[in-house]
Amino acid sequence: MEFGVGSIVEGKVTGITKFGAFVALPDGKSGLVHISEIAYSYVNEVSDFLKVGQQVKVRVIGIDDSNRINLSIKKAMDPPPRHPAGQGGAPRTAGRPGGGGGPRGGGFSPRTAQPKEPATFEDKLKQFMQSSDSKLSELRYMEKRSGSRRGNGRR
Repeated sequence: MEFGVGSIVEGKVTGITKFGAFVALPDGKSGLVHISEIAYSYVNEVSDFLKVGQQVKVRVIGIDDSNRINLSIKKAMDPPPRHPAGQGGAPRTAGRPGGGGGPRGGGFSPRTAQPKEPATFEDKLKQFMQSSDSKLSELRYMEKRSGSRRGNGRR
């Protein structure tokens, strides 16, 4: 069976490392699923998601010059549904007395000030640049203040 980048194939986990898992593929080939390609959620330990001998469906995402095959489990399945911005599954007032927005809750409960998650790459980049500029300004200010004291001592 010949396969290339983009192919989805069945394989068997043959080894687990701290950086990913090796998967045996058809025709005696094998490939690596990097830890970042195992699941859509954060993966701290590969062994929490995969076991040696487990059958997995993988997508071939790359074949390098040395014919090493890079695989992805998460790209072989549909991504989980995303919630619209500002909505996360359960209401924030769940479990609190008088909360939940029902008849006894008054219909409105103010949210605590949570930082809004940037929606697009551009928003994330803008937020990063603002944070970076702020930190650099603070460092320069601190250097300027402590620099004036350094030169006062005589030897």
